[in-house]
Amino acid sequence: MNLPPVSPAVPPRLVLGSTSAYRRELLHRLGMPFEVRSPGVDETARAGEAPSALAERLALAKARAVAAALPDSDVVVIGSDQVADLRGHALGKPGDHTGATAQLRAMRGQTVHFHTALTVCRPRTDYERTVVETVSVDFRDLSDAEIEAYLQREQPYDCAGSAKVEALGITLLSRVASNDPTTLIGLPLIALCQLLREAGLDPLANA
Repeated sequence: MNLPPVSPAVPPRLVLGSTSAYRRELLHRLGMPFEVRSPGVDETARAGEAPSALAERLALAKARAVAAALPDSDVVVIGSDQVADLRGHALGKPGDHTGATAQLRAMRGQTVHFHTALTVCRPRTDYERTVVETVSVDFRDLSDAEIEAYLQREQPYDCAGSAKVEALGITLLSRVASNDPTTLIGLPLIALCQLLREAGLDPLANA
């Protein structure tokens, strides 16, 4: 008797809940097909909210918002958010030249902690986990002329803390302490690979 061939299990769809070009570029490194969805989450900080708590809340909210928009699909959703922490004060994306100038002037000669929160969820299996990876960055005692030259060339107005370290922003720093070099760019890939495996989507098996 000839039995029909067994179909391999269909892996869940991978969805990045972010419109960040930096996160898309990092996720491409894993060689897995994925979709991009805008989470449409209000990123306003709550009164008295610590920077790390803000990043964690927003990463979770983004993942849940995207998952809720795909209720009939088996999806693994990635949500992420990064907040720069200067002495307990949250620094987000500067938005424009004036904002970036103010941020860099405040950070010169200081240690800034960049909190990158990551949520991975797979609603069909009730999997959901959030981690926060922190990078400590020492900024040089930058002159106003150095700050202006950097901003004119890099224009990092969509980067938390205005420091685009994967490019010219590295010249602003004297030290970086991190467990994962991709964390500071915006998506901690070491932690992400672990969470994807836990969710049932192994990057090596699904590349």
